[in-house]
Amino acid sequence: MRNHTRLSSRRQFLAFFGGAMLAAPALHPSALMAQTAVSASEFGLVPDTGLDQSAAFQAAIDAAANQGLPLLLPAGTIRLRDIALSEGLVIQGVRGRSFLAALDEAPIARIAGVGTITLSDIGFDRGSEPFAPDRALLEIESATDIGLYRCSFRNGEGSGVRIHDAQVVIDDCVFARLGDAAIHAMDSRGLTVTGCRIDQCGNAGIRVWRSEIGEDASIIMGNRISDIGWSGGGNGQNGNGVNVFRAGGVIVADNHISDCAFTAVRLNGSRNTQVTGNVCRDCGEVAIFSEFEFSGSVISDNIVDGAAAGISITNLDRGGQLAVCSGNIVRNIAPFSPVNPDVSPYGIYAEAETVISGNAVEGVPGRGIAAGFGPYLRNVVISANMVRGADIGIAVSVVEGAGAVRIQGNLLADILDHPVAGLAWDEVVEPELIANAGRYPNVSVG
Repeated sequence: MRNHTRLSSRRQFLAFFGGAMLAAPALHPSALMAQTAVSASEFGLVPDTGLDQSAAFQAAIDAAANQGLPLLLPAGTIRLRDIALSEGLVIQGVRGRSFLAALDEAPIARIAGVGTITLSDIGFDRGSEPFAPDRALLEIESATDIGLYRCSFRNGEGSGVRIHDAQVVIDDCVFARLGDAAIHAMDSRGLTVTGCRIDQCGNAGIRVWRSEIGEDASIIMGNRISDIGWSGGGNGQNGNGVNVFRAGGVIVADNHISDCAFTAVRLNGSRNTQVTGNVCRDCGEVAIFSEFEFSGSVISDNIVDGAAAGISITNLDRGGQLAVCSGNIVRNIAPFSPVNPDVSPYGIYAEAETVISGNAVEGVPGRGIAAGFGPYLRNVVISANMVRGADIGIAVSVVEGAGAVRIQGNLLADILDHPVAGLAWDEVVEPELIANAGRYPNVSVG
């Protein structure tokens, strides 16, 4: 009886709902769209004219933001200059077909002092217009909750996106043929860059910088970065796939980074940074670099294949210390660097408060694993590594003033000159360091 009552009630509901739907006036699809979004075409925007449509575009943006509705872009190219994006704005383009192009040296658009803005499926293109290297196609400053999804940033002498003092998520975007960096972020409030494709940038892929050493908490994960040049010159300031400068708490993970003039991942003055699970191929200098005033670097489970040097954890003289280097594969190291003649080939190098453990190093026309240079050595452990096909398997500084190093449980194979050697700067002074470790108070073996 109860089941029959429920069935009857359901039939009555469906009959009433169906009658109400039939009685309601039919709405044209354009009327339905008008209730949920604002069309840029309503404000006189006509793609592919080559004319300046900045005023009409700005009016469309302001209207959409005031109504709390998304702004829909048509397919085609709209030429603009220095558009100010409004609080709470959502702009949706047609993927692969909606483009905003620059008119002059100004950025195409800016986000400044506002937040909760989402841009999706929009192409930003500099085209043939001149552009200052310190500017970007899109500039973001003092903003929160900014999202860029499935957008593209192409062409120009500057950067794709420049960020200052902002919280930004950049996901599944494309950056190509940019004179400086794909993404330059200064003093971020929490930058996330995931699933992006970055190619043919003049000086850098992604920069995570701070004006002073401090917590940053940016996450750079799952991106493909390739063909990064160093048109700005220098000996490491440019030419890096990911460059972390003075920023703390940054995660650089699971990226594929290749063909960088200098370094795949470069940490400079960073704090508590993780570099894990990256594939780094064909770098012109050191593939993974932790340098200068860094403190607390975890470099683990990366693959380095092709570089002038593999992994460097250095600059005890500038306060650089405290790292774990574990589970990495380093192979196919080149005999020299095409961009920095001061780099000698090695697989892994460390100076202070560092554990080097569980790594596999193969094919090094120099030192497989090296600890210290002159007196710049303090508290380094080298354990349970495999080194195959190197001139020197493990090289340790044994000069007066060098600090403690512990060597134990390593497997060395096909070593050309010395399995484990003691060095005074660049000179081998003890070719049988394991057998004669007792002569050097800073060396202990297990």
